[in-house]
Amino acid sequence: MPRTGSKTVRSTSGHAPITTRGDIVIRNFRMLAGWDVVVAATATAVTATIGATAGGPVNPQPTAPQAHPTTGQGPKTQTEPRSAERRRIASSVLGKDVKYTLTALRSRTDPLAASVRLQVFTFDNGTWRETDRALVGEADSWFWFPLTGRHAVCAFSTSSTQPAPLAVSMLVTPSVGCSPTANFRVDSGRIVPA
Repeated sequence: MPRTGSKTVRSTSGHAPITTRGDIVIRNFRMLAGWDVVVAATATAVTATIGATAGGPVNPQPTAPQAHPTTGQGPKTQTEPRSAERRRIASSVLGKDVKYTLTALRSRTDPLAASVRLQVFTFDNGTWRETDRALVGEADSWFWFPLTGRHAVCAFSTSSTQPAPLAVSMLVTPSVGCSPTANFRVDSGRIVPA
């Protein structure tokens, strides 16, 4: 007799009824040899798993780069450097002819590290042309996720005077806060540390 909160469902295959309670399903296992078979099989599987992880032979190392085929690109080996992921995090256009951008560049060696690149563009003959670029701080000295998250730019101050003062402060981490301000001068399209 099912307890309160459970229900009995008739099986359509002619087997014994299934009693359900919550998400537990109990079926009449009389057609098996008994619970001993289930317990023995489970104990054997646990013993085999423990034996394999506790002291079996070490996994062999690959002797050659392993290929991972990708659609339409042919095989690509694990030893190839991955392309650097980049994300524009700030941009400032002054007038119609000067643009400054800050771009986060993810490290190729450490997925959590990043660099910040400052670029200067001038508008010439209908297109933006890069005139100079510089790193803000050292290469791979920033954290990727704070740089590409909300509130990553603490200060990005630009000016259209000559030479143009430029100040940049980025979020180090939410708990640390903003970095000290890095100051630059842009003179005739060239970046000069201040």
